Amino acid sequence: MADNDTGTSAEGRPENPAKPLDPGTLRRIERQAGALASAAVARMDETLPWFRALPADQRSWVMLVAQAGVRSLVEWLRSGGTVAASTEISDEVFAAAPRALARVITLTHTVEMIKVTVDVAEAEVPGYAEPGEQQALIQAILRFSREIAFSAARVYARAAESRGAWDARLQALLVDALLRGDSSDVLASRAAALGWADAPPVAVVVGRSPGGDITAVLHAVYRAARRARLEVITGVHGDRLVVVVGGATDPVAAASALSGGFGEGPVVVGPAVPSLDQATESARAALAGFRAAPAWPGAPSPVAADDLLPERVLAGDMDARRKLRHDVFGALARAGSGLLETLDAFFASGSVLESAARELYVHPNTVRYRLRRVAEVAGLSPLDGRDAFTLRMALTIGRLDPAT
Repeated sequence: MADNDTGTSAEGRPENPAKPLDPGTLRRIERQAGALASAAVARMDETLPWFRALPADQRSWVMLVAQAGVRSLVEWLRSGGTVAASTEISDEVFAAAPRALARVITLTHTVEMIKVTVDVAEAEVPGYAEPGEQQALIQAILRFSREIAFSAARVYARAAESRGAWDARLQALLVDALLRGDSSDVLASRAAALGWADAPPVAVVVGRSPGGDITAVLHAVYRAARRARLEVITGVHGDRLVVVVGGATDPVAAASALSGGFGEGPVVVGPAVPSLDQATESARAALAGFRAAPAWPGAPSPVAADDLLPERVLAGDMDARRKLRHDVFGALARAGSGLLETLDAFFASGSVLESAARELYVHPNTVRYRLRRVAEVAGLSPLDGRDAFTLRMALTIGRLDPAT
């Protein structure tokens, strides 16, 4: 049944296709195809500043497209302007030029070129049409220009989909290289192919993928990154979503802005590093933290990988073990002033300050001072339950591995 407003069938096809024009009109248009294309290109040169700036080879591509467009117009008019024919013919217009044209000339520029060409064609209609067919030819040209515009949109959409799929594969390869610890040259070459702006500092964030279509997962992360003005490279690695974040002065805050793209479970942030070349270190810490995070049910999300050092040690992470030995135990040992002995007494007394003072034969204020010094030197306060757990782990490791 026809739609009374549009005159189309339920399937969207015209029920009354336009009547083919007189053969004489079609022959005139066909004979003048080259002149019409040349006139359109000349008008583009006059009215479109960006077109004048194109190199000669790209201008010749545009001429090919314009000539193919006129030929397609003739075929379209012969067919009576059916939708099926117009879809096939208008796609052929853009096949006349290399695919590289879609990367040089934007969709906005293409629409401007179509408008100029249609304006030129309308101006030439009186010289081509048989008597009484001028209005029908004008309407046919306008309908054909709509089909060409839709065809241009399809060309650019396909190019964008192809480019997006290629970028996703490159990003997945880059993420895989980071997780494997490949050389900085490999990372740099793949990042350059993606147009990565190496905005320092760089950190790696790991969480669970929400599942579903990978393209949709990555798009959600990109959208959040644009809002937060962050550079990101991301990929799904098994059931994990790995995001490399650039330009994040506060990596945990940046991860929080992106957290909506992750699935349920912990989101772990590796330490910030100066550049992508060194991001393997951040990725290794984030992955180790992600594996160990279930051991701390009350952990915030996102959580810094360095806040999970005790759990990472228990899970067998040697990097975390070395960090506690050198940065915590080693720093306290080098500071001297009885800090290690004070910590031992404090923990042995059940964290009761007065009992620790009696054990050490010092005034309680001395113990207070030394505990404050521990916090200054190690960045961990013995009075905080979580920090105390980390300190006790560091003391144990430091005595098992005395080299600092």
